[in-house]
Parts: sequence; C-alpha cells; structure tokens
Amino acid sequence: MRGVVAIVGRPNVGKSSLFNRIVGEKMSITDDVSGITRDRIYAKASWLNQDFRIIDTGGIILKDEPFSKEIRAQALLAIDEADVIVMVVNVRNSVTVEDEDVFNILLKSGKPVIVACNKVDNNSYMDAIYDFYSMGCSEVIPVSALHGIGVGDLLDRVVELLPPEKKSPYDDNTIKFCLIGQPNVGKSTLSNAIIGEERTIVSNVPGTTRDAIDTMFTRNGNKYVVIDTAGIRKQGKIYENAEKYSVLRALSAIERSDICILVIDGTLDVNEQDKRIAGYARDDNKAMIIVVNKWDIVDKDDKTMQKMAEKIKTQMPFIDFAPIIFLSAKNQSRVNKLLDEIDVVYENYSRRVPTSILNDIILDALILNQPPIFNGNRISISYSTQEEACPPSFVLFVNDEKHMHFSYQRYLENKLRETFPFEGTPIKFVLRKKNQD
Repeated sequence: MRGVVAIVGRPNVGKSSLFNRIVGEKMSITDDVSGITRDRIYAKASWLNQDFRIIDTGGIILKDEPFSKEIRAQALLAIDEADVIVMVVNVRNSVTVEDEDVFNILLKSGKPVIVACNKVDNNSYMDAIYDFYSMGCSEVIPVSALHGIGVGDLLDRVVELLPPEKKSPYDDNTIKFCLIGQPNVGKSTLSNAIIGEERTIVSNVPGTTRDAIDTMFTRNGNKYVVIDTAGIRKQGKIYENAEKYSVLRALSAIERSDICILVIDGTLDVNEQDKRIAGYARDDNKAMIIVVNKWDIVDKDDKTMQKMAEKIKTQMPFIDFAPIIFLSAKNQSRVNKLLDEIDVVYENYSRRVPTSILNDIILDALILNQPPIFNGNRISISYSTQEEACPPSFVLFVNDEKHMHFSYQRYLENKLRETFPFEGTPIKFVLRKKNQD
C-alpha cells in the first residue's frame, strides 16, 4: 500500500462522484443537495499496479451552516492523515471565495495538493480551468467524474506523488494479528492477557485506544505481533479530536495483519456494526477468528454457547469459515485456546495445495455436479493451479469467465474445504480465459 489520498473541497463540487469513479463502485451517496456526505468514507484504490487508500470527505464549510463544523472537522482529520490531497473544484462556478479559503487550509498541511477541476465534460470548459491558478496552485487537472474524462491523468499524478511503499519491519515468519471490534468490547484487556503485561491502557470508557499499538512477543518458539486498535464506531457518529484517525488506523492495521480477531461482546447480540467491521477484514481477504468476550458474565446453560455460535454464523455468513472462541479476557480464561487457534489458522492461511491434487479435486467436483448454464453457456474448467498463499488463491482456466455462477464457485470452494483444512481462511478464485490456440 503506497499511502493515503484525501479528496477534499467545498460541498457540491463532485467529490463523491470522483471517489466512486476512482474506486470503481458506488460507495458514496451522491446527491445534488449540498453537504450530503456527512462522514469520511475509506476505500482501497489501484492505479498502474499501485495500491493506495482513498478518503472521501464531507465538504469544508467555513461559515455557520448545518453540520458545517462537523464536516469541516472530518475533512481536516483526513487532510492531516493524507499523503496526497486532491482538491475538487467546479469549473462551472469559476473560483469562489470558499475555494480560496479551502485551498489556504490545504497549503498549511504541507502536503502535495492537486486541484482537480471537475465537470469539464467537453472542450468548451477547458479555458475556464485557468482561472483556478489564481488561487496560487501549481497544477490544475481537468476532469469529468461523471464521464471519466481526465481521471487517468489525475491518477498518474497522484501515483507520482505518493511515498514509496513501506516494507514490513517484521520477519516473514512472524505471525501478525490485529484485534478489531467496536469500542468497549475488551480488545485492550484481551491484548494485555495475550501479552501478559499491561502495555496498553485498559479502561471502561469506550475509545480509550486512540491508535494502533504493535507489540511483539514469542510463544513456543514462534514470533508474533499483536496489533491493538481503537474501536470502530458507527457511521454517522461525529469524531471528536481525541478520536481522530481511529478508523483509518484500524483499516491500516487490518491491511498489515495476517489474521483479524473480531472481538464481540458476549453479553450483547451481534449488530450491524459488528457485521460492518467484519466486512472490512473480509474485503481484505484476511484470515479471521471470532472472539466472543466477557463470557464469564453471561447467564449460561448447557446450550448457550452452541446457540450463540449458530446465531453468529447465521448473521455473518460471509465469514462462516471463521472459528469462534468463547473466552474471558478479564479472567484470562481460554486465552491459550485462542493462541492455539491462531497457530492453526495461520497454517491454513499459508497452505499450498499440490497442482495435481488440486486438479483431481476440481475434476471430481465437475463430474459429481455439472455446472449450470449461466449467461447462455456452461462454464468449462480445463486446468487449475494455486497462484499464491495468504490467502490461498487458485487460478481456474475457463472457456469464458462470464459463465461462472457465484453459487458454483462457492460449491468448488466447499469441495476444497472438504479435502483440506482451510478453517479460518478465505479462499480466493481467479478466473482466466484459456488461450484458444
């Protein structure tokens, strides 16, 4: 990951539309109503084989309007964290006082700033872009977020300005895992129990951990890094200064981990925020373990644990491969079981399947259950091989990618899981059209 890019600017200039264009999907709500984006939204983006994280922000408003203070604070936090800033302006409004004020704020950041002049949908608007140099900027790039015009030129410049990718400071054989979850579910207490020392602050006040904290330790001759993160709050919750960066740092912690430990409160039901946080790790193709904490204070009977596990699996089917560990971080009960499970999951995450065995499994699956006709034809798989591990990623050479139904891909995944222990790790398939020689 090369770094972080923040998209900023006053309201209603097309920041979210540009964000969506760069990311390649409609993650931000776009609307003609000024200030519709209330919160920062984070995503991964890639250009010229360079990966970076991108932040969509609410518009910076310097006068007293509804939500103006909160949106301005959001943008300023994103600016502070960014390596490159893209300031979006609207070519059809020419330069406004608000544009000049926003640009002056950006200059104070000391970060590279690119002015993206949006809504240049045709050549008739090209001459108007030069007005924006009057703000004192060094480069203005005309774009149309709606039509994609000029976005490639913008990304070329972004990639040039991003810092070099940082190398991991840890050995390849170091198992890196992070603790993620909502505030006050016991992540710091669990981190302390794992490490055996009180190296992170433990408090009953939600949000005590403001930053991701790396701690190395050894166990049974193996090296580990545990990354404790701040709790990820619900979207729409206003971030105060004391909580700045917590979401972005948590996402960065996920990114540099091998295994994500999703910690949930055993005294509460799984909610949408738990699912959202789990989705961050799943989207990043990380190995996962679910920890149900505070199990010491749950009113239990003989089947309570089984019922809770079934409920979790039902509510979060997209991570049904993740094992569930019930423990009490406070009492240090079953923490060793979690550490044992981390070893097992990491082995599965790193697993490689011999090509000959892989092709036998796929062939048997095809014979046992013929692929359905999808998009006018039936998928044909001629060959398969494992491309990489962490996560296990398999290339299927097919007649045409568009004929693979997602349910059949899931069927093939289940066949692999029946043959090899892949508990705790996602399985990734890459479809490639075979050469017709």
